[in-house]
Amino acid sequence: MKVTPTNIPDVLIIEPKVFGDSRGFFFESFNQQAFNEATGQNCQFVQDNHSRSAKGVLRGLHYQIQQPQGKLVRVTSGAVFDVAVDIRKSSPTFGQWAGVELNAENHHQLWVPAGFAHGFVVLSETADFLYKTTDYYAPEFERCIAWNDPAIGIIWPVDETPQLSRKDQQGTLLKDAEIFS
Repeated sequence: MKVTPTNIPDVLIIEPKVFGDSRGFFFESFNQQAFNEATGQNCQFVQDNHSRSAKGVLRGLHYQIQQPQGKLVRVTSGAVFDVAVDIRKSSPTFGQWAGVELNAENHHQLWVPAGFAHGFVVLSETADFLYKTTDYYAPEFERCIAWNDPAIGIIWPVDETPQLSRKDQQGTLLKDAEIFS
């Protein structure tokens, strides 16, 4: 696999080696040992999640203030613009964001470490989004930062206001959010 840091060095683009021909393709989507060696991480994944969303749906910016989750995310159908926001107050990249298109054709994955808020918007008619997490979902600790917080300034590739859940409509500004020290 090839690992490329984004503009935030802790957020990594993972490119698996894909073997393909006229019959289709094969790639190893996850190997714990290879992931840890290639990324310098020493984490274990405990939960896999799968969401399907329609075009224009934006999910995020989510995080858990306790039981923080590192996430390894990918798209198996369609395309999304995926974003990680550093919300570690002591980090030199605090408040900055990294974004990358993930789609079924490029097979790229994104490593979003614990201490980051995460979100994505669907670019295709639908998208299947899969992610592994390093800790279990704990709804009592889940928080949401506003997707359009001007202090963060994410440039979402959308032409109109995205479709948001009620929870995401009520996201707080970074300046008012519970964050990591």
